[in-house]
Amino acid sequence: MHYKRKELLTDRVFSVMVNSFLFISLVIVLYPLLYIVACSFSEPQAVMAKKVWLFPVNFDLISYKAVFTNKQIGTGYMNSLYYMVTGTVVSVLLTMLLAYPLSRKEFYGRSVVTKFILFTMLFTGGTIPLYLVVRNLGIYDTRWAIILPNAITVWNVIIARTFLQENISDELYEAAEIDGCSDIRFLFSFVFPLSGAIVAVLALFYAVGQWNKYFDALLYLQKQALYPLQIVLRNILIINRNTPSMTVDVEAAIRAQGLSETIRYAVIVVASVPLLVIYPFVQRFFVKGVMIGSVKG
Repeated sequence: MHYKRKELLTDRVFSVMVNSFLFISLVIVLYPLLYIVACSFSEPQAVMAKKVWLFPVNFDLISYKAVFTNKQIGTGYMNSLYYMVTGTVVSVLLTMLLAYPLSRKEFYGRSVVTKFILFTMLFTGGTIPLYLVVRNLGIYDTRWAIILPNAITVWNVIIARTFLQENISDELYEAAEIDGCSDIRFLFSFVFPLSGAIVAVLALFYAVGQWNKYFDALLYLQKQALYPLQIVLRNILIINRNTPSMTVDVEAAIRAQGLSETIRYAVIVVASVPLLVIYPFVQRFFVKGVMIGSVKG
């Protein structure tokens, strides 16, 4: 009885320590986010005076007005949405097309192909060879330059292959084969409908990557009409950072500097909203899709 009490006390202390650690971690992660949102809705002078801590001070929408009055914002949003949706569809499709044969025991030489794929995860040609490939393919300064070069991620292929090995049984494949079902039809008629969890995970991974893609657009695009939101916001930040130095009036320079600070925070909020809206709808698939295959039996 004494041992049981001691064990319960130990568990209770451990639970308190774990919860305290998680609470501190939550505060460390959550406070910067709340601070950014508060600054974006605060008066520029209050932000410059360091009066903002957790809640907006002198609620003001001037930073958002400055951001959305820029016509390139709308174009950048539409471009980013196009890259995210189209790129996600293409990437998920190519990933599943590659993962499916690697999951089948009937595929001769799948171990060799897997090793070649893993090799590309450890060693890459670099930026310059990839840039030359994009130019020689004739997709430089086109939308495909953002979608195709990094359409497949090796780690996602491994996750998808493991999922298919664990969840698509050999008996189902054999039954479909007896009925004369081809591999392509089996993939689209059986594998995709039974792989909703992993498809949702892959879509989330690729969508986040496409939405945040910055360097590829900076490297492969010259037309401003094709710029994604990340490049447009970068240009806005650079313009507002340079404005105060070109102002002769000291008071005007201070106001411009304050507006520049609040615009930075508003830009972060604007760029984060789409992913914050999408994530809750796929979060329930996220844990299930990633964890499948990690526990045997």
